[in-house]
Amino acid sequence: MTTTELGADLLRVVAQLNRWATRHATFEVPAAQARLLALLDEFGPTRISTLAAADNSSQPTTTIQVHRLEAAGWVQRAGDPDDARASRVSLTEDGVRALAEVRAARTAVFRPVLAQLVASDPDALHRVRDAVAVIDELLDIAARCPLDQDAASGVPLS
Repeated sequence: MTTTELGADLLRVVAQLNRWATRHATFEVPAAQARLLALLDEFGPTRISTLAAADNSSQPTTTIQVHRLEAAGWVQRAGDPDDARASRVSLTEDGVRALAEVRAARTAVFRPVLAQLVASDPDALHRVRDAVAVIDELLDIAARCPLDQDAASGVPLS
């Protein structure tokens, strides 16, 4: 298996698991808005253009969602210290709580699945912990890796 194939498999299963949890969870925040809240939690105060790029959305679409988040009291805008013409969007305390509720709802639907896996295979708990640790390492590396770099693409794993 090459790193390209493994990377494709990893991204597929993580995305599928994320979609499954979102599809089965019940929460008040529309999914598109929940994604923006999560991005703001990850990035901190940021411009709408950055949010749009990170969400693979157009700037007008993201602006509409940010207006909805503002109306709900989940985000606020403030001037951008680097550019007086721009503003940055950030989470409010209510936005942090709304995101926590979304995450709790998604975790709640996943909890029985994880419990069933562990009940059928007691070693699964350790394997899942190891998998989470490896994914965290990958995210740390990804944060430092230049996007135009295609390092080790297609290199077989030993």
